[in-house]
Amino acid sequence: MSQPQEKIVSLGTAGKKERKINVFVLLLCILAIATLFTYILPAGEYARIEADGRATVDANSFKWIESAPVGLFDMIKAIHTGMVEAGNIIFFLLIIGGFFGVLRATGTVDVLIGTMARKLATREKLLIPVVMLFFAVGGSLMGMAEETLAYLPLIIPLALALGFDTITGTAIVIVGVMSGFTTAVMNPFTVGLAQGIAELPMFSGIGFRLILFVIVYLVSVLYIYRYAMKVKTNPSIGIYGKYTKEEAKNLLQSSAKLTARHKFILVAFLINYIVLAFGVIKFQWYMTEIAALFIVLTIVIGIIGKLSADHIVNSFTNGSAALLGGALIIGVSRAILVVLNEGHIVDPMLHQVAESIQHIPAFLSVAGMYSFQTLIHFILASGTGHAMLTMPIMVPLADLLDITRQTAVLSFSFADGIGNMIFPTATTLMAGLAIAGIPWTKWAKWILPLVLIQYLIGLIAVIIAHFIGYGPF
Repeated sequence: MSQPQEKIVSLGTAGKKERKINVFVLLLCILAIATLFTYILPAGEYARIEADGRATVDANSFKWIESAPVGLFDMIKAIHTGMVEAGNIIFFLLIIGGFFGVLRATGTVDVLIGTMARKLATREKLLIPVVMLFFAVGGSLMGMAEETLAYLPLIIPLALALGFDTITGTAIVIVGVMSGFTTAVMNPFTVGLAQGIAELPMFSGIGFRLILFVIVYLVSVLYIYRYAMKVKTNPSIGIYGKYTKEEAKNLLQSSAKLTARHKFILVAFLINYIVLAFGVIKFQWYMTEIAALFIVLTIVIGIIGKLSADHIVNSFTNGSAALLGGALIIGVSRAILVVLNEGHIVDPMLHQVAESIQHIPAFLSVAGMYSFQTLIHFILASGTGHAMLTMPIMVPLADLLDITRQTAVLSFSFADGIGNMIFPTATTLMAGLAIAGIPWTKWAKWILPLVLIQYLIGLIAVIIAHFIGYGPF
């Protein structure tokens, strides 16, 4: 999969020297800026209280405290702390990588992609809308995010084999799932949690979110489809990351067929995702349970594929090693939040915004609330953590400004989902880009127009929600 950098550059920028920013350098710069802010911005905090077993913010408890600037050595220590705090995501990613290492060792991936590519060779236009719908529904109904990383090693080569590029394959998964995550028709980790904090009926207001789901999905499909067709016409403009077009052509030209053993492995793979979906919906499984499921599946497909114990272990460790860079990126991005929390400057930002938007017209306050949620999401990319921090403040503020609580929830969910497609602090995105070998700077430049379009859709949506009294309250 990995290729020398010269080969990758020659696919799209022959004769030109690329200028790249290493993602670790980018994150360390952001970490340094966050540390500097702890010296500049005043410190403050809200009291945390227990509500239904969860720690939430007491909206009336803000107080200014003595500044707590983070020193240079403490900033460096935050990197390790961030890796520890993000350990569940990091090890989930490594386990997913190990699983795919074993799956590839059985030969099933290459044969499956080659078979699908041949069948879709004259119907490649179906790939983008159909597969994106699958991911969008998963993100909107089950809150799928990190789980979709498991699909990237399947979808990217398939997209390449059909004449597209690595960005297209990556976007089908990342943009697809985040389009659903943004509109959050029944996402338990964002809308479900936020509505619980706001004391709204669970998943109420679903009709309006369904309309928004359709709009955001169609806009996202159209954006990716237009780009993919341009790449198919002129492959030199494509971005290929760790993959090469020559590898994909070999898949398309391969005459290998799915054997009974391959089919049994795919059946096991399908059963795994059925069990996963059932566990997420019925028992609120999260990364620990899902990772355990993939460990079991790894052993099962290794046995079905007649791999020796040594072959299974070596393939697993090689698959995990391929994603180690992405895992480290997740830990470094988490260190930014560690520094901001240690400097006690997140709560003052909440407080200042809450104070400032009380004195402007309600429809502008809605826009301000939405913009503020976007800013906070850059700092706190976890949807659950974002909801737990901001909603206890936004709910009483919405009541004060005569804005429905449902509108406050909608402004949170849109800001949360869209930011996951571009912010370098979004762990799922950064891990996905590491799998694909796409520099964040290239991705950000490519995705920015779609992000702006979706932000505009979100802004219009929250203003409409305010004027129609989006409720029930």
